[in-house]
Parts: sequence; C-alpha cells; structure tokens
Amino acid sequence: MTDDLIYPLTFEPVFKDYIWGGRNLESKLGRSLPPGIVAESWEISGHPSASTQVDYGPLAGQSLPQVLDRLQEKLVGSRSQAMLDRGKFPLLIKLLDANRPLSVQVHPDDAYANLHENGDLGKTEMWYILQAEPGAELIYGLKAGATPDSFRANLEAGTLEQCLHRLPVKAGDTIFIPTGSVHALLSGAVLTEIQQNSDTTYRVYDWNRMGADGKPRPLHIDKALDVINFEQIEPGPVTPRLIAEGKGLRRELLVTCPYFSIEKFSIEQEGTVFKGLCDGSTFEIWGVMSGSGRITWSGNPLSLAAVRYGLLPASLGQFQVEASEPSVLLRVYVPD
Repeated sequence: MTDDLIYPLTFEPVFKDYIWGGRNLESKLGRSLPPGIVAESWEISGHPSASTQVDYGPLAGQSLPQVLDRLQEKLVGSRSQAMLDRGKFPLLIKLLDANRPLSVQVHPDDAYANLHENGDLGKTEMWYILQAEPGAELIYGLKAGATPDSFRANLEAGTLEQCLHRLPVKAGDTIFIPTGSVHALLSGAVLTEIQQNSDTTYRVYDWNRMGADGKPRPLHIDKALDVINFEQIEPGPVTPRLIAEGKGLRRELLVTCPYFSIEKFSIEQEGTVFKGLCDGSTFEIWGVMSGSGRITWSGNPLSLAAVRYGLLPASLGQFQVEASEPSVLLRVYVPD
C-alpha cells in the first residue's frame, strides 16, 4: 500500500569531483569520501545528472525520481503541482567544499532558461556557511559603478575583478542568490546549498585555469550579460527575521522566495520540542547543521547528526523535532 511508503526519507549522497574541491567534507565534516578531489556532495537530488537513492526502509534503493513517480502529490504536496507536472522534484540540496575559487558565474531565471536552454529551469539558490577559514570571502554582486559596458570591457581587458564585489563570510552566514546574481565561492569555505532543481549556469570568468582535460573550461559571456542584474550593487548576507523565541528555541526566517522558504532553528537545551504537520500542501526537508536532531512521528523515529538531511513527505502528518544537545537545524519547504 502507498501509505506504507510514507515515512521520513534519507539518501545516499552522490559526490562530484570538480577541480575546485578538496577533502574538507571528510576532514571537517567527518564524511566518508571516495579517493581524490570531492567538491560537492549532492544530498537530496532528483536531477537527472545525479539522482540520490533512498538508503533505508521500504523505498531503499529507489532514486528520488522513482519515488516521485510512485508517490506523486503525496511526496511533494499540492503547492508543487507545476513541478509535478514536469515530473521533477522541486529542490536540490548539496554540500560544497570550496578548496579553491569557483568560476565567476550567474544563473538565468525560469523564463530565460525555458527559452534558451530547451525548456530547462532557472536557478535560484541559497548558501548557509558551515565553516569558514579566517579571512574567507566570496564574490557576491557588483561594485558600485559597474555597467554592462564596463563589465564587458574589464572582462576583455582581464581586469574583471574591478567590477566584482567581495564579501567576507563566517560560519552561520546566509547568502541568498536570486537569478541574475554574479557570484563565486572563493577558497576557505564549507557550506550547504539549497536551490531549484536545475544545473543551468553561465560561467563568466574562470581565473585563466585549465579544466581536468587540460583545456580552458567554456565561458558563456553573451548569455551571462543577458541575465546579470546590474542593479545588485554590493549586497550583504541575509538578516534573519525572528519568528519566535522561548523555552530554549530560537526560530528565524532566513529566506523566502517562490521556490523555497528556509527557517533556522537554534535549540539551546535538551528537551526542547517543535511540533509540525505535513498536511499535504508541501514536503519539508530538515537538515542538522550542528549537534543532532530527532524526528518522531507515528512510525519509527529518524535520528540525524550534523551534517545530514531528511525529507518528510507532504502527507506524513504530525511530527515532532527535538534535540538532546545544543543544535542548529534548517527547515525547508515550498511556500504558499
């Protein structure tokens, strides 16, 4: 019966060996990694290039697209009908190890991607910084005075950094990256990324380095210039908005946009409980950023340690989240 398949899901991650990665997911987060460079760990993914598989319970061994095909609205909820019509899980969750700078890039919105990328989706995303070395920073938005003409001129002259805004970051910072944002992770940060289920990226500048094949990686200058938001001047990190505080729990809204809402739960003491309800409107994804968490419902409880995510189907019903030590958790869902 379908109801027997409704339970909190966890997944086997899929690792990506991009040239800018390292071994920090192992040395700093305690992950068991394959040999060599590991840049990304895709934690919950229905993307065709790397779909994650359920790692326990009746659905063990099935990929997220297979689970979606089987459970349909019971998995994602009524708010995700448009994505269900596409046959796609709405979101993609990753861990990233920026051991070296990533390329300077920008993502298109849905309309541009639909027109220019064979009907694909755009890519709105959010970064939550898990660890950062002293002096770590990233590229986020443009410096004052940057224009399409000056951007292209500096790009051609090899002086693009004159247009790019650098932002210092530390553990606990949240960076919201709507479509059109020029951005790049630089070295020295480990983070989690929550994004639309898309890999549509326009690379603007790649530090004159070679790819794994010994050749320069392709750039997408004209498309990038079409979609860059030149009004995004020297932005800063997200300022969390307090939702509730008391009884050892601080709840804050980090980001809300048409694709996802993300809340941060800071649990300060043992015995603190948050009661939730998956009422059929949206799935929820809970991730433990530090400490540990336990999700109880009508079936077997799910325990999560940092850094690990669980997916609660939209039709799960009532549940509780609790921690036995000081912990930080992220809650992700599709807004109304």
